[in-house]
Amino acid sequence: MVDIAIISGSKSDQGIVDRILRKLDERAASFEHRILSAHRNPKELEEFVSATDARVFIAVAGLSAALPGVVASKTSRPVIGVPVSAKLGGLDALLSIVQMPPGVPVACVGIDNGENAALLALRILESGR
Repeated sequence: MVDIAIISGSKSDQGIVDRILRKLDERAASFEHRILSAHRNPKELEEFVSATDARVFIAVAGLSAALPGVVASKTSRPVIGVPVSAKLGGLDALLSIVQMPPGVPVACVGIDNGENAALLALRILESGR
């Protein structure tokens, strides 16, 4: 069983993912990471979200940043979005993540702030104990 599933939209997000992994390693949290695009791998993404026993998701995405919202639409577990500064300084990704429709909640941390995503995921897990 893993506590946290980290999903990144592409290999280019690895620098942000590394920040998340370092913080989770420091706290000895159990996690798994997959690279799955909401646009390029929709079936595999849905299968992963359904199959994992993770209690919290962290979704790292830039540009249109659909990944966190798609993940949230497939589960009732908490989802944290990390906007990546790929274009427009990351503002496009930030706005995509925070503007989820009613019924599809996604928490959002600052642009490129993988560390805060890891810390928020850990707080969510700690609050359930």
